[in-house]
Amino acid sequence: MLRPATIALEVAVSIMESKNNCYKVSFRSKGKVNVNEVASVFGGGGHILATACMILLGGKVSNFLLIVISLAAALLAGAVWGFLPAFFKAKWNTNETLFTLMMNYIAMQLASYFIIIWEVPKGAGKIGIINQASEAGWLPRIGGQAQLLPILVVALLTGMMYVYLTYSKHGYEIAVVGESQRTASYAGIKVDRVIIRTMVLSGAICGLMGYILTAGISHTLTTTIVDSRGFTAVMVSWMSKFNPFIMIAASLLLVTMDRGAGEISTAFSLNQSFADILTGIILFFIIATEFFITYKVTLRKSSKKEA
Repeated sequence: MLRPATIALEVAVSIMESKNNCYKVSFRSKGKVNVNEVASVFGGGGHILATACMILLGGKVSNFLLIVISLAAALLAGAVWGFLPAFFKAKWNTNETLFTLMMNYIAMQLASYFIIIWEVPKGAGKIGIINQASEAGWLPRIGGQAQLLPILVVALLTGMMYVYLTYSKHGYEIAVVGESQRTASYAGIKVDRVIIRTMVLSGAICGLMGYILTAGISHTLTTTIVDSRGFTAVMVSWMSKFNPFIMIAASLLLVTMDRGAGEISTAFSLNQSFADILTGIILFFIIATEFFITYKVTLRKSSKKEA
């Protein structure tokens, strides 16, 4: 991007072809302009029930009550969504990985359906910014920054989860069941109850994150809000050995690698897929090191048998 040196640049937009007839548009701002709201019109998103509350109740109840109702709806929906695979796992030992993957497709189709129902204007295929004029249901900004409150919520939740997993009875039961369900049963732990309780709690936390994306950052709903964050979360959890504080460092590492690879692609006019490939190669070698950490490689010399 070229500009005269005397003109102050507040917002930059880069357009790069990623695939045939597909382009990736990136917004950058020095801080005075909230480009998130611009970008969210073309692809942001959030939680379906939280969106429904903001659209249907906006202007009909107080903003505080609307935030409480939307938050409760998001937590309840996430808990129910987590309960379904947990129940089938506990009762019939179904594969929770495949079950939740299939549920992802159901969630995306539900989101697509309600986007058409609530699209503005009709025929646009998108909702746009919800309650943009009144900001009804929007989470309050701290210091004029929409991202600061979500960061504080995540930091608080990280500390709470560390205490829960490390020092509570429930955390101990989760660790035992994760190591061996049979051992947990011998120890008197009700495995089915632990599975369901843990999945319900996990679903509620996911609902909270979806609500924050909807009411605190994007203020809209699309099918692309998650953008593979779930798979990234699995990688983060594995790298950090389920330690919430180490998860923060692992998340920063992945974000730094992703942004750095993206900048390299932009600087050298490379296809955006190059950034994904570069990040994937780095993660592959990180995963491969687990083998050498867990196992010790020794070379054995063949001994000749005496005649």
